[in-house]
Amino acid sequence: MPSSQTSSSKTSLPDTPSLFSETQSGSSVGRLSDLQPGQLGDCFALLTAREQSTTRDGKPYFRCTFRDAGRSVTAMIWSDTPFFADCEQSWRPGQFYKLRCRYSESSYGPQIDLDRIREVTEDDAADGFDPGDFLQSSRFDLDEMYAELTDLVEVEVEDGPLRQLVAEILVTHADAIKTIPAAMRNHHAYRGGFLEHVLSVTKLALHLADKYRAYYADMQPPLDKSLVVAGAVLHDIGKLIELDSQPQGATYTAPGRLIGHILLGRDVVREAAAKIEELDPETLLRLEHIIVAHQNLPEWGSPIAPHTPEALLVHYADDVDAKFHMMATSLETDPADDQEFTGRDNPMRRQIFRGLL
Repeated sequence: MPSSQTSSSKTSLPDTPSLFSETQSGSSVGRLSDLQPGQLGDCFALLTAREQSTTRDGKPYFRCTFRDAGRSVTAMIWSDTPFFADCEQSWRPGQFYKLRCRYSESSYGPQIDLDRIREVTEDDAADGFDPGDFLQSSRFDLDEMYAELTDLVEVEVEDGPLRQLVAEILVTHADAIKTIPAAMRNHHAYRGGFLEHVLSVTKLALHLADKYRAYYADMQPPLDKSLVVAGAVLHDIGKLIELDSQPQGATYTAPGRLIGHILLGRDVVREAAAKIEELDPETLLRLEHIIVAHQNLPEWGSPIAPHTPEALLVHYADDVDAKFHMMATSLETDPADDQEFTGRDNPMRRQIFRGLL
């Protein structure tokens, strides 16, 4: 469990820049993601979240999240520690800090105990601070992914007006499509994550469409592969309006909070479709249904479940890609010593089996 108030309460010096004129044990400033369990070190970090709550005894505390490009950690700031007042009054998500901290891992995930902290200054550039180093990004080339996605549309969407619709939306929103995250948290929540997710969903949905169109050749009407690909490409297009990408991560826009990406996405498609006279009205209706139904359940955001085979395939392709990313990301972290399972601090909220000791 997170460190208790007792264990986090220790005498700490005030957080002034002069404290970091010399680093711990004479070493240079390292990276948060390089700290090993039990290690005390100096590093730069971005504060991405600061959530206030109270203990069972009614005492206030903050749960702060710091990260660099390779690791996200939690720092519990209890009311009886020297950091509480500054955390309450001046710490803000989106600010960069220089930390002296001790790193640890538990079933609740990566944590740090702060020893010292201050905001980054211009002088920290001499110690290697670069704000660009904190932008988490897809491990795949953004231009290459975008080119692959547009090629799939050109080759696999056989319906000409539908292909024109999807292609024009991709061109109009190319810059945002290449850079925004897929979500605020949980899956593909980094620069280029939206494109990585959409490309993966499209390739998976295409595979399913080819398989089931051949397997169920007597369906009436036949499975429409063009619609499957178009729906997969555009299923999350409303997130371009729903999310505002910031250094500390994506935040919801006002339309995102009040309307949501599903209806915003349908609006994007309808607006583009109004300019294509040759587009068949039923094709547009089926495409809109894929977008509206792709999350399947009301509690997940969809007002209606999939009622067409094309919508069903896109829903499951989307669901599998998001959930497998959550599980894979948990297994990409270095395991703590002699641990058969990961901690529960992951988007799936479950311990994932690594293997027998």
